Amino acid sequence: MPRFLAPLADVPGFRMAMRSGRPLAAAVLLVALTAYYLAAEHLPGVPLWTDAVLASALIIPCVFAFTLLALPLRTWRGLVAVAGALVVLAVAWDLAGWEIPSNFAKFAALTAFGLWFLGFFERLNWVVLVAAIIPLVDSLSVWRGPTNEIVSERPEVFDALSIAFPVPEADSFNLGLPDVLFFAVFLAAADRWRLRVPLTWVAMTASFGATLAIALAWDPFDLGGLPALPLLSLAFLAANADLLWRELRPG
Repeated sequence: MPRFLAPLADVPGFRMAMRSGRPLAAAVLLVALTAYYLAAEHLPGVPLWTDAVLASALIIPCVFAFTLLALPLRTWRGLVAVAGALVVLAVAWDLAGWEIPSNFAKFAALTAFGLWFLGFFERLNWVVLVAAIIPLVDSLSVWRGPTNEIVSERPEVFDALSIAFPVPEADSFNLGLPDVLFFAVFLAAADRWRLRVPLTWVAMTASFGATLAIALAWDPFDLGGLPALPLLSLAFLAANADLLWRELRPG
């Protein structure tokens, strides 16, 4: 282990992460994604639905693979400090016009916050309750609340408060910061309570693609998008339905 990483040797999950090759996998993935983000606007244009398939089947899963790789660090107390530092970096890079580093810093910050935030949940039923409530809150926000106003009146604010997934010769598909946060919360919950982590990850990444497809086919809010948290929550609950029932049923 490099000497500068020695202070982290006793962090729960850190040594396991190092031995599992997760840091190397994350580094390779970051290089590949950065190369794609740089090249995306120069790639030949394709039909909109092809863009949607590319984002849903490749770009979004690749980005959210970082959440899967970060799971061993969910019990590290320093996560919130790292998340705060990443927020500062994201803002600084955004002000400097460095959109790609800012995008990844925002994603990493929200992932770290999500893993840290799960520590406040003492029981699995708290997570299930949140998964049942936030779809309604997110839908109301998109329909008549602050999300509607921001997307309609202040698109530059929405860009700053979202994660971009660029596609060839198009601007990008975007997910809001709460979507990234709760993806991390739900995946970390699956890990903590020994639910189906791989299936949960697959179902939740697929939920973003499903939301995107529905939004392209039917957009009742006329916003160019739909709330992603309803299907994200449903994916988490559906992937673990029998285990959750067994854990939470009375008696």
